Amino acid sequence: MDMQRTILWMIFSLSLLFLWDSWQKYNGHPSMFGSAPTTAASTQDPQNAPDQAGVPTPAPAGASAANAETVPGGAPQAQQAAAAEKVVVTTDVLRLTFDTLGAQIVKAELLKHADNDDEGRPIVLLDDSAQRVYLAQTGVVGAPAGASYPTHRTPFRVTTPARELNGDKLEISFEAESAGVKVIKTFTLHKGQYAIDVRHTLENVSADPVSPSLYFQLTRDGNKPPGESSFYSTFTGPAIYTSEGKFEKVNFSDIEKGKASYVKSANDGWLGMIQHYFAVAWVPPQGVARTYDMSKVGANLYAVRAIEPVGTLSPGTGSTVDAKLWIGPQDQDAMAAVAEGLDLVVDYGWLTIIAKPLFLLMTWLHKLLGNWGWTIVALTVLIKLVFFPLSAAGYRSMARMKKVAPRMQALKEKYGDDRQKLNMAMMELYRSEKINPLGGCLPMLVQVPVFIALYWVLLASVEMRNAPWILWVQDLASPDPWFILPALMMATMFLQMKLNPTPPDPVQAKVMMIMPLVFGGMMFFFPAGLVLYWVVNNILSIAQQWVITRQASQ
Repeated sequence: MDMQRTILWMIFSLSLLFLWDSWQKYNGHPSMFGSAPTTAASTQDPQNAPDQAGVPTPAPAGASAANAETVPGGAPQAQQAAAAEKVVVTTDVLRLTFDTLGAQIVKAELLKHADNDDEGRPIVLLDDSAQRVYLAQTGVVGAPAGASYPTHRTPFRVTTPARELNGDKLEISFEAESAGVKVIKTFTLHKGQYAIDVRHTLENVSADPVSPSLYFQLTRDGNKPPGESSFYSTFTGPAIYTSEGKFEKVNFSDIEKGKASYVKSANDGWLGMIQHYFAVAWVPPQGVARTYDMSKVGANLYAVRAIEPVGTLSPGTGSTVDAKLWIGPQDQDAMAAVAEGLDLVVDYGWLTIIAKPLFLLMTWLHKLLGNWGWTIVALTVLIKLVFFPLSAAGYRSMARMKKVAPRMQALKEKYGDDRQKLNMAMMELYRSEKINPLGGCLPMLVQVPVFIALYWVLLASVEMRNAPWILWVQDLASPDPWFILPALMMATMFLQMKLNPTPPDPVQAKVMMIMPLVFGGMMFFFPAGLVLYWVVNNILSIAQQWVITRQASQ
């Protein structure tokens, strides 16, 4: 096939890919080519400290404006904060720090996942520091004007002594009373689990009926997580899942501009904050009407929440609400067991129908091999075998093109600038040699969706994080520390180019020779697991192409 047509097909295909990528970014999906813009501000404004995050307005009855400015009892916020204390509880997989001000979780350390910069420390997901704000909160709203029920800005007292897991579960409870409503929050942590059972017990200790509403809230700054790559983009921000709207991600910038689009009323679903490899999500009780809301609550500070009415409580009566809180890695099997659709935080976008089976195949291979690096190698081999007939057809077409390349060059010299006669002569040559001009392109284009889906599977899988392969590759989610895999990728791409027909145009030939340097250079900054896939794929392609080319030349 004429190399000019090959290049035009490549340009056309890439143009479609870039257009689709732009459409994906427009609809809130992450880009495959570079990082998405982030909201500026790297530190938290003192005026927007965690305890200043807005208290929501309940769905059934509006909370008073005073609720957003004061805490129960009318004491200044600084005095309330001074009386707060931090309570640390530890299991085998989590270390959580609670603040008695609001009984909110202000720090969450994942003990089985190392920090990006220091492997000796666990990664910090939730945090309350000068650099990051990321909190899990709950509270009760709907009090009469001038009053306030216990919210995430109300002082609580801890009522249980246990601080470390001893057995299969650990319970920690907090209690507060305000405006005639007593609230008991009980967090139950389980051995080996990132899903936490959270029970809210509301008691009416006043002399009048009350109609409170309970809210579940995640508050986070708009900064990208530490260690994010600038060479590929992953989504960071809030998400809501309902049976009506399914999985809906929203960019912080859309919340800022008031353009956030999502289902606002439902009786099921969950809300969450997502970042690369990890997620935090509230799962309220299902089958209960609630409203979902996303808002900006401070400078570079955003909240996503669900608010649901508890019902009318007569004097001396109470109600219990059970929910779940996920704080941990994006473990698809474990998350799917917690709530419907929770595993969708691992978002493969429009290629989910291909990516999901690939991930399932990859996890099955890992059970057999026990090493994620060899799993990638085995998966690449299997995919190559599936597409062997298509690849073979493409390589045979290129082999025929290479064989008739001297005759095509002679035609170019014969007809010169007469494009019409040249094209007619070339088509006659194709017919006589039984060459399909698109034979080398179409088989490759068919494989593109699978390659992109596999790209997202390898990029999004938390299983790759801190997973070793061999020798120098000890983290498949980080770039190769010795750049050996990117160098091998450039070398194998160069060999592939040498096996292809040489473009008759010297400029085209130079462009094709530069491509391995461009793509290989990009891979210096990509996760080692992704580069390993491309290296193995290139090696298998070279072997297949070499054999077919030799057969065609005989």
